[in-house]
Amino acid sequence: MISFKEQLPDFAGRYHGGSFMTVKPPDFGGKPYRSLDYHLRNRYGEKIYKVSLDGGMTCPNRDGTLGKCGCIFCSEGGSGDFAGDRTHPVHQQIEEQKTRLSPKFPATHFIAYFQAYTNTYGELESLKRKYEEALAVDGVVGLVIGTRPDCMPDDLLRYLENLNKHTFLLVEYGIESTRDETLRRINRGHTFQVTVNAVERTAACGILTGGHVILGLPGETHRSIVAQAKDLSRLPLTTLKMHQLQLIRGTRMALEYERNPEDFHLFNVDEYVDLVVDYVEHLRPDIVLERFVSQSPKELLIAPDWGLKNYEFNHRVQKRMKELDAYQGKKYEM
Repeated sequence: MISFKEQLPDFAGRYHGGSFMTVKPPDFGGKPYRSLDYHLRNRYGEKIYKVSLDGGMTCPNRDGTLGKCGCIFCSEGGSGDFAGDRTHPVHQQIEEQKTRLSPKFPATHFIAYFQAYTNTYGELESLKRKYEEALAVDGVVGLVIGTRPDCMPDDLLRYLENLNKHTFLLVEYGIESTRDETLRRINRGHTFQVTVNAVERTAACGILTGGHVILGLPGETHRSIVAQAKDLSRLPLTTLKMHQLQLIRGTRMALEYERNPEDFHLFNVDEYVDLVVDYVEHLRPDIVLERFVSQSPKELLIAPDWGLKNYEFNHRVQKRMKELDAYQGKKYEM
């Protein structure tokens, strides 16, 4: 089994008597934070590309089990607007995305990312067939499975525990927020304690466990968002993916914004860079950071539209962190 977690001989940011004592920063491969790309390159000796899939799943918050309207931020594509075509089988989606990548990148190895909707919600045998179909495609070296924390039944977890012995596997939970008030506000359908339980159960099986959060949800402030980093650092998370609040056409959140824009604070790019820097400084330094921002199709995005690619935003974060002598875990409290 692949483990991203490394021993840190010189832990950065020990907390002493109400202040942080800075010691030698951890080595993150030249960056001020621990990136996924850095770890995958170390493991495989080359860049590994994700191919995003739509496995034809649904969601308990859409099919009537919990509700029919879904989370208020979620698009019609189930937060997988760049995923493959759900009318095509999984292996075909992978091959199509490999073909699109080949003119731009010398890609030879891929991780199949089940992204759209809830990818552990369904009959066990059906889920197994989809996962194994992806793994059978030439060049696919592992899976990332995106899901909700209230959708990890014991029988599926046992299957994934065994699968994890034979391939790279990361289960990525949509945490969104650590505040129950916020989770109710966005119609998430579960509490933060449900997330805690799911992450702990999954990690206890030796499976790499990731989280996804949205920074800037209604009612949250810079201070309350940064406080979440402490809560997340207590969990046995291997990876963390974060992105800015985005208003997407056709969502309930977009309608709420139209009616009550004063309930929302949409960060400008400089505000968000500073928020990310502060957040990352408070995170446990061994958590692998997958991304800081998300991009949505231009035709769906209402705001904020910063006109930046992900790598351009990453460069801004790195530049700001270097200006501030900041790095991941600098303000982390053990």
